[in-house]
Amino acid sequence: MLLALLDTLTKDARPLTVLDTHAGAGLYDLWGEAARKSGEAAEGVVRLMAEPDPPASCAPLKRAVQAANRSGGLRFYPGSPLLALDALRDGDRFIGCELRPEEHRALARLAAGRGRRRMEIDIRLADGFSVLAEGGAGRGRRLVLVDPPFERGDDYVRILEAVGADVARGGDAVHAVWTPLKDLQTFDAFLGGVEALGRGLAVEARLRPLTNPLRMNGCAMVLLGATAVLDAVEPPARAAAQWVTGTLGHPGAEARLERFG
Repeated sequence: MLLALLDTLTKDARPLTVLDTHAGAGLYDLWGEAARKSGEAAEGVVRLMAEPDPPASCAPLKRAVQAANRSGGLRFYPGSPLLALDALRDGDRFIGCELRPEEHRALARLAAGRGRRRMEIDIRLADGFSVLAEGGAGRGRRLVLVDPPFERGDDYVRILEAVGADVARGGDAVHAVWTPLKDLQTFDAFLGGVEALGRGLAVEARLRPLTNPLRMNGCAMVLLGATAVLDAVEPPARAAAQWVTGTLGHPGAEARLERFG
């Protein structure tokens, strides 16, 4: 869905700022210990890259993964900063925030290799929630990506506070929030808070019934933005969510899309 958003927003000639509040390292080694331990790659991108006939909406991601593995095979996975940097144009701006020093250094090195175009790249060792709440994305055209690790109990509250502060500034903004799906009560409460901020689209990939809050039962992307942007990204988002649940889901898996506002 991120690539569909970037494709839609970069068709407008006006400059675009992308703020990634929890940017991470930008590129991930699927052979590394963390990736092997989680097993997420084997259940996700490995299946996608082996899929002979995925939906057209997945093709841009497949191309991006192939570009990150120019020597062939499948070792590296591009994170949201790399996807954004490769999509942005001269005159655009990228702000990447990361609190972990090691990942911040890795992201800075990665961004330095993408600095040949005349766009502003700002990699900060900073709390992305605070940067967003304090107006770090500016007031112009902006895409705000919010993808925290959800390691703290107040992450949902901080998302609503930071996004709410940025929405209140007005301007032409799209906010894209990734969340895990564990139990329905937690997600519904969060979605209720987002709905109070404006019009949007919630895309859910429920891989299992949302009955066990101790396990990740799927994921969701919640968007806030102009109707034209939501209209453009809804069809590819629907196709991708249906592929994910149909290919990777357990019995009872379901893709859901809901417009609000």
